[in-house]
Order: sequence, then C-alpha cells, then structure tokens
Amino acid sequence: MSFIYLAATSLLIGTAYGFVPSSFVKNGLQNLKMMDPSIIDVTAMTSVVESASQVMQQSSDQMQHLVSNIEAQPSNLVSFADQGQNLAGVFFQASLLPYLLFLYFLSFRENRIPDVGNFGFQFILLFVVSTIPSGIISKLTYGTSLANVDWLHGGAELLLTVANIMIVWGFKEASTKPEQPSVGTPRAICLGIFALFIAAMAAGPSLGVEAHSAFLFGVGDLPSSTVAALPWVTHEDPINSLSIPTWIIHFSSVIEYLVAMDLVWKYSEVTGNEKWKGLTWGMLPLHASGICACTYHFFYNSSVLQLLVTMQAGFTLLGNLTCAIAAFRIAQSNGWKVGDLNPFGKSDEGESGSITGDGAAAMPLAISEPKESTLVLAAKVSALTLFLAYAVKYGELGINLPFEPNLIVGLAMVFSIPAVTAFSFYQKSTGAEGEGGAFNFSFGNSNLSMDDVKKYGVAGTVAYVLTELAFWIVAFPVAATALYKTTGHWPDVINETADRAAVLGFIFAGANVARAFVPVRLGAALALAPWVDENILRGEKDEPPLDESLEQ
Repeated sequence: MSFIYLAATSLLIGTAYGFVPSSFVKNGLQNLKMMDPSIIDVTAMTSVVESASQVMQQSSDQMQHLVSNIEAQPSNLVSFADQGQNLAGVFFQASLLPYLLFLYFLSFRENRIPDVGNFGFQFILLFVVSTIPSGIISKLTYGTSLANVDWLHGGAELLLTVANIMIVWGFKEASTKPEQPSVGTPRAICLGIFALFIAAMAAGPSLGVEAHSAFLFGVGDLPSSTVAALPWVTHEDPINSLSIPTWIIHFSSVIEYLVAMDLVWKYSEVTGNEKWKGLTWGMLPLHASGICACTYHFFYNSSVLQLLVTMQAGFTLLGNLTCAIAAFRIAQSNGWKVGDLNPFGKSDEGESGSITGDGAAAMPLAISEPKESTLVLAAKVSALTLFLAYAVKYGELGINLPFEPNLIVGLAMVFSIPAVTAFSFYQKSTGAEGEGGAFNFSFGNSNLSMDDVKKYGVAGTVAYVLTELAFWIVAFPVAATALYKTTGHWPDVINETADRAAVLGFIFAGANVARAFVPVRLGAALALAPWVDENILRGEKDEPPLDESLEQ
C-alpha cells in the first residue's frame, strides 16, 4: 500500500506542476484505488495508461504556454514554483523525490510511528503543492514574488505550521499516553484548512485583494500612528514587510519544528530504538532552511541577499536526503527488506513482515508521564511566538541593519542558530545536557539549576539577585562603550531615540548571550551564598551547609 501512496502523491504533484491535466486526475485517482492487489482490475489499469498517453501532448502544450507567460515576468522570486530557471528551483524540484522516499520508509508498518505525527509529515506535501499556484499567481497577477504578497505568503506558510502542529501533537501523545489519538478528525480539519486556502487563492485576485494586502486582514498589526509614536522607531515600515499574522506563522513553524526534533529524539527512548535520534539529526538542515527564510524576511526580501533563497533550497534538498537516509535506517532496523518494495508481495503476516533487523519493533513502548500538558506546551509556544513576532516586526524599525542588508551578517544569522541547535543535541547525545532538555546551550556545570540555589533559602536567593544585578550594572557601560567605539560619540539615551535603541539592542543581545552562561552564574550565586549568610543575613542557622560537590 506504500506504493499506492507514493503513486497518488506523485500524481498530485504532477498535476500541480501541470504535467498531468486535472481531467486525468479525476479519472486516474479512482483507478489508483484498484491497485490494491486483492481487487486489482487489469482492464481499468490499462484504461488509465491509455488515457495518460492521449493527454501527454495536450499537457506539453499547456506547460509551454505557462512557461512562456512566466518568463515574461520578473525572475527574482522566492516560491517553490517560480525558481524553476535558477539554482534554487533546481534544488527545490530535486528535493521532492528524497522526501517521497522519506515518507515511504517512515511509514513502514513496524516503525510504530504515531498516526497523527506521520500524517503531519505527509501534510507537508500539500504545503509544497500550495506554493506552486500561489507563486504563479504572485508572478502573473501581481508581478512580484510570493514573499512580497503577504496574504498568499501567510496562507501557504500556515499549511506548514499546521503540519508541524500535527507532528508535535502526534509524537507527544504517543510518548505519554498508551492510546494514540485517532487521525480521522485532525486529517479532516487539516484538509479543510487546505481547501479554504485553495478557495481563497482562486477567488482573491477577482475579489480585488491587492499584492500587499495583509494575511488574515493584518489582525494584530499596530496602527501606523502608534508605530510612529514608538520611542525607538527611526524607519518607516516597508510596504513589503510581513504582517504580524505572517510573522507569527513563520516563528511558530520554526519553534514547533524545534519541539518536533526534540520529541523525535525522545521517541528513541519510547521505542527503544536509537535510530530515531538519527532522524533528529536528519531534520537539522530543514531547520536551517527555515532560518534562511526568516533571515531573508528580516531584511525585507532584499535582492542583495538572494543567496539566502538558494541556500534555503539547498538546505531543503540536503534535509530531505538526510531524513530519507534516517528513515531508511529506522525501517531497516525494524525489519524492512528490499522485498517490501513489491506492492503485490506477501501480506503483512507473511515473511516480508518478519523482524530481521535489530528487533526494536518487538519491544513494548516505554510510555512516560508528561512533564507538562499539551495545553501548557501550546501556551508556551504561543507566548514565545507572539513575543518574537512583535519584537522583530517593530523592533527592527529602530535599527539600520535590516535597511542596509549585509550578506555576512545574514550568513552569520543563518548558521548561528542551527549551530546552537546542533550543539544542544550534541550535548544531549553525550549526556552533558542539564534539566533544561535539548535546548540547553551552556558552559560550566550544566547540571546546576535554580533548585540548587533555592536549597540555601534566603541566602541563596539574595546571592542570585546580587549576581544578576552585577550583570546589569556592567551591561550599560559596556553597551555605551561599544556604541562610542562604533559611532565616535557617547549615547544620548534621553534625547536620541537611535542611541537609545542601539543601547537597548546591545543589552538585549548580551542578555541572550549571557543565557549560555547560566550555570556559571548559578555557580557564582552558590559560591556567594555563605558570604551573604554571614555578612548580610548575619548568620541565620536555618540554612543548610554548602554541598562539597557544588563547591567543586
């Protein structure tokens, strides 16, 4: 049945590109159902082949007409479909086959992948398909790129967010509950969202929706007068800037994908199969691809940074390849054999379904109690997404960097975030991560936490407050000095909004870098606790003595 799935998916993508006419799909999909070996109708299959042969010339003419129309428009575009004449288009198109192989191996019956999570990976194909007509509409109707048509851009990206939600939900539920949720209702909801976007895409231009109309009517966007009154704002919001809903969609996709990587990693413990950790590593280039897109949008889709679009496509191709390899290793460890490629082979109860690999599929799932509910996780992701969306959209109006695109800075942004993610999983693989989970990039004893500080009561709390105050006392002079070295003048944070924004931005960046040294700061607080107890709290005796291991 996996063969049937791949055939149907390939037919869908072929239709989206125009290689296969819609009339063929309507008849062909019905006939594809007959490919089940128990009810195959040879006559019907022959009819499908003959029908395909008759329409090939017709399809070729349609494609030539479409290409001639597209070539008449600007070529500097950012969608899956409108990159066909450059390297990014080659990478995007080449990435389809590896992803289909990834889905095939991932869906192997003995892998015990959660149904909802598996559907999430499959639903990404509909996101890919949606970028094709939306890119063509952006080009032929509005004469610009999909990245600059906010209502189409946000709608297409929404499908990716929905897919990631399904992946996260599926793996989280499978890891913490003995009974997995049914995929029926989530599938219907997701397909309904896809249908709504297709309908909106078809009707939008005829209803007068403009190129820069905001996705979801720009709900959440601040009025222009309010934005102009913000104390740090020194630039006007460009017409092609992403709306708040579209930024929310982008950041939620990135965050959800990180959570999905962590849950896939933990699924190795649930199944007792370490090969699942390889899939997390395989997903890393796709994470980098998402960072490329966000970085490109941060610089308002500047043509100076067109390399980022090519890199996004390259990371997509690389990620689909590495995910396919990882899924193959998972399936092989669970008994997949070359004979399973035959869709008309023996049934699941036959030899082809026997376990001949590592035997991991025979082990019971090790369900564990969730550390937090799905609702709490959703609330955290939503809060972080909202914060990032507003901070980036309106925060970047107070700095010059987005309006003076620099490829070096862009590349640094693209590589730094995936590098931190990779290092966090490296820590996890070596057992060096702390209680913070996978995303704990730190120096020093990463096993330290606020619980260790709280053990020392008031003395520990006061010591921690003092160490944090020390950071902020140092942060402002350092930021002011950095501005002086850069611009040649000391900051005037009272009268100059640009100076104020620069200093606050430097401190914000420093605070995030300092997060990497949280264990060091906690260690400093623990070391300071005895002095605080003796000299500030005057030796209260209800505090326990310092643990020698913590002093070390």
